[in-house]
Order: sequence, then C-alpha cells, then structure tokens
Amino acid sequence: MRILVLDVIFEFVSDNMWWLQIFAILLLVRFVSWIMDKMNNGKLEIGDGWWGPGSKPRTPEDESIRPFKVETSEEEIKDLHQRIDLARFTEPLEDIRFHYGFNSNYLKKVVSYWRNQFDWKKQVEILNKYPHFKTKIEGLDIHFIHVKPPKPPAGHKVKPLLMVHGWPGSFFEFYKIIPLLTDPESHGLNYNQIFEVICPSIPGYGFSEAAHKQGLDSVAAARIFYKLMSRLGFQEFYIQGGDWGSLICVNMAQMLPSQVKGIHVNMCFISSGAFSMLISLLLGRWFPWLFNFRERDVQLLFPAKKIFNSIFRESGYMHIQATKPDTVGCALNNCPVGLAAYILEKFSTWTNPEYRYLEDGGLEKKYTLDDLLTNIMIYWVTASIIPSQRFYKENLGQGIGTKKHDKMKVFVPAALAAFPDELLHCPETWARKKFQNLCSYTHMPQGGHFAAFEEPLLLAEDIQKFMGILQKK
Repeated sequence: MRILVLDVIFEFVSDNMWWLQIFAILLLVRFVSWIMDKMNNGKLEIGDGWWGPGSKPRTPEDESIRPFKVETSEEEIKDLHQRIDLARFTEPLEDIRFHYGFNSNYLKKVVSYWRNQFDWKKQVEILNKYPHFKTKIEGLDIHFIHVKPPKPPAGHKVKPLLMVHGWPGSFFEFYKIIPLLTDPESHGLNYNQIFEVICPSIPGYGFSEAAHKQGLDSVAAARIFYKLMSRLGFQEFYIQGGDWGSLICVNMAQMLPSQVKGIHVNMCFISSGAFSMLISLLLGRWFPWLFNFRERDVQLLFPAKKIFNSIFRESGYMHIQATKPDTVGCALNNCPVGLAAYILEKFSTWTNPEYRYLEDGGLEKKYTLDDLLTNIMIYWVTASIIPSQRFYKENLGQGIGTKKHDKMKVFVPAALAAFPDELLHCPETWARKKFQNLCSYTHMPQGGHFAAFEEPLLLAEDIQKFMGILQKK
C-alpha cells in the first residue's frame, strides 16, 4: 500500500513537473522582490552639481528671476528658408506609407507649408501669451513659464503644479492644458481645484541652457527643478509629467517625499522587477488572475508578441541617442527638413501606432501643422536637438536599470493615467511595484504618448480626479 501511494505521488509530480517549476520560479521571484523592496525603500540623496562652463565660482550664484521673451528676427527666418530651399528628397517606395519612417511625399507637403504659409512671428506671439522667465541654477540658465489663475475663486486654495515635458516635446505641449487648470470656469469646466502652473524646459531643451559637462541626468534635472520651486517660494507642491518628465518627477518624489504632496504621471518607468514582468507577459494571457491583470490590460498587452515587435520597431532612435547622440545630431542641427522628419515621425507613431498605415502618418488627425512646426521651431532656433538627445546617454548610457533610483520605490501619493496608445502599457499591478501609495489608476479612453498635447481635457480631468482623492484623505 505504501509503495502504491508513493507511485501515485511520483506519477503526479512527473505529470505536473512544469507546473511545479513555474510555481517554484514565481515563489523565488516573490521572495527576491520582497528582499529588494526592503533594501530599496530609502530616500534619494539630493546632492549638488555644477553644469556651467569651467570651475564653479567661489562667489554665490545669482538667484534672481528674470523675465524672458521669445523673439525672432528676419535673419533667423531667412536662414531657415534658405536651408529649406536646399532640401533634397528621396522618392518613397511604392505603397510604403509610414512603415519605413516619415513618408517623403507627405514631408514635401509639410515642408511646403513650413516654407510658404507657416507664420513663425505669429507663433512667437502665441508662445509669449504666458509669462516666461529665466534663472541661474547650478551654472545654467533655466527657462520656465509660470501661469497664475487670472481670478481664483474665493475659498479655493491655489495649488502649485510643476509640469515637466519629455523628448521630442517641449514646454509648448502644455499650452492647451494650462487654461483648463488655471481658469477652468472660463472654459466651461466645473473643477474644484485651481492651479498655478510652472512648466520648465529640461536643461538642454529649448530655451534652457545645455550642460557644459557630462552627467546631467534625470536626478540632476529633478534637483534643479526642486531648487526652482524653492526659489519661487514653494515649500510644498504637486508634480506631473510624461516621458522624461515622468522620470524626473519620480526622482523628485524619491528625493523630496515631504515637499512633494502628490505625483501624477502619464507614463510609468519600471526598470526593476523585469523578470517577474516577463513571466507575467508569458503567462498573463492565460492566467490573468494570477498577475492581477484586468480585462483592459489583457487587451492592451496581448498577444505579447505585439509588445516585443513594438519595442523593436520603435526603439532604434533610443539606442542611437543613448550611445552616439552627437553624430546624428550634427545632421539634424544643420538640416531643418531632416529635423522635422526625425521629430514629427514620433508624433505620428507615438500618438497611435496604427497611423503608420496612413499616407500622411495621421499627423493632422490630432494636431495642426502650426502646433507641430512650433515645437520643431523651438528645437531649431535654440539649436537644442543635440543636447536634448544627450539626455538619453546620460540616463541610459550605462544600461537600463543600473542607477540607484531605478530600484527605489515612490512613497508619496501617486496617480497614473494609462493612455491606451502609450508606447508600453503599464497595468496597475506593475505600477504598484513602483508607487507604494498609488491612489488613482485610470484606463484612459483614448490617447497616446503626448497626452497634454493630444488630449488636454482628458488629462486635466484625471489630474482633477487625483486631487479630489487627495483632498478627501
């Protein structure tokens, strides 16, 4: 009898060995994750830096805040037009659409509009409708806009909100959402929260001076923006970001858990726990309950093959910019048509990956050419494409997940707006690995990578929802 029982047990184990192996792997992953959580729950050191030319001077840095205006000249426009007139185009393959990158037939249309109809002087006036400023921080002239509510209602406390852009965007991405946050009533919105919005340009982007030394990464940018908020008189504030802005905001929350009262992101960087995420991608389609996946998560993540294909298809630029940014940057910095193709291609496929099946890349479905070219012009007139690309090398040049903050958690109240056409969908269960106090997670009905630029109303509503949750706490 005893031998028979042992035979049955042995046969059961043999028939189900693969199940037991998976179970053992999951237990090991859970245990390792638990150990890592205990090791990485500290606070990110603030530190200090100097990114200006030469050695840091002995005299204190000038902390004055100076008004700034975007300006242009006839010479600047003439130079642009001359370079556009010298552009050479290669005929696209037949029926290529946007599968090989920016379709040169549609590029000719964009360039023709840029050369003959786009009014940069008018766009400069639009850029200047919000107050611009500059201030020296760690040796760099940091540019930002600061928009206060025109008429804050009585009894409502105005909340300071720092909003940080990414690549290949700029502070201009926020121009449509700013009035929804600072003056909702005038735009037919019945929001309970009123904000004053501060939108800085990341060092090396747009009108913020580029670092003169190696090493200015997201942690350095986070520290610079903390100093900016402190210089503006804010000891407590809220932060919001997407793309690099998301990572910079995460670093600020890790660095300043008592000053940051809430963090809202529309993109989630998770570089730790990669193995458990891989397991969930391999098995989650069949066992979603095992990984706490919702139905919407399954729709956006599976089949997993499409995720890996998307990463392969869309990440070539990242490899270049994380290794040799100056090489391709030299070409883009000297050719406005090349710069437009390089950047606008991202505004096509990152807004909706299905747009690559369209002859025009779907660019004018969500944006106007004036808006898109204004963003291009911010890169062109400031010659900031190379330093903006260097930000990838400073953050990823040593590999993904190698920096201390990559493994650290965020403990301040957090919210994630998960737009369905983001480059990589982040389920709530993944987000909770990073954000230990995730108060709000929203499956957004539509939208992609450039949320504030593309869907300002949806993003504003989610920020308001998050603030409402915090208010009740």
